[in-house]
Amino acid sequence: MKAMIFAAGLGTRLKPITDHIPKALVPVAGKPMLERVILKLKAAGFDDIVINIHHFGEQIIDFLRLNNNFGVTIHLSDERDMLLDTGGGIQKARAYFEKSSEPFLIHNVDILSNVDLNDFYNAHLQNKSVATLLVSERKTSRYLLFNKQLKLRGWINKKTSEIKPKGLPYNNDYLEYAFDGIHVLSPDIYRYMDEQWKGAFSIIDFYMDTCQKTDITGYLKKDLHLLDIGKPETLVEAEQFINNEQL
Repeated sequence: MKAMIFAAGLGTRLKPITDHIPKALVPVAGKPMLERVILKLKAAGFDDIVINIHHFGEQIIDFLRLNNNFGVTIHLSDERDMLLDTGGGIQKARAYFEKSSEPFLIHNVDILSNVDLNDFYNAHLQNKSVATLLVSERKTSRYLLFNKQLKLRGWINKKTSEIKPKGLPYNNDYLEYAFDGIHVLSPDIYRYMDEQWKGAFSIIDFYMDTCQKTDITGYLKKDLHLLDIGKPETLVEAEQFINNEQL
């Protein structure tokens, strides 16, 4: 099965640690973030993985070589000349995915969770959507908006009252869930990345433009335990989280 790990970020929230190493190689309870995600994917049967690189990308290349790619096939999507954001990263990696009918899973490098990736992937196969997004009821300032059938309809920033797509009428009928940085995409997604989707762009902005044209579905995990380890305070919590979840 195919997957992609977003590992190109600058890791600005983890400065000064990331002044010398990429965020993906910051140790979390004794193992680099990237290693933890690769091993989680491998355990779930994902054996063909694309990793995008930018910040200190050569260190990631050396790390993978030193560890023999952890026994899986790894392709590098090299963004060292220009950081492409989440949507642009998926667009750049399209050659690895678009010629197959097989969906692929996207996983942020700085996410720890107890989600069963096989259950999540199989849910995508069953709902036949172009994309399936892992969501939860955790508190945040930004929420995805879904209808009762868990089809994506929009996005809202509760602090600024900004709503996407522009002009979307906001009402209490929408279900508000937080996006958790893991999603499964069908290669059909690339049909919607037309001329306007080039260079660096956010996958959320792309989803906002596309959700009125095709099915993008939420996957709600009620008992989700998730930790964003991309900030200093959660790095401290990570060891206990890993022990509690037996990750």
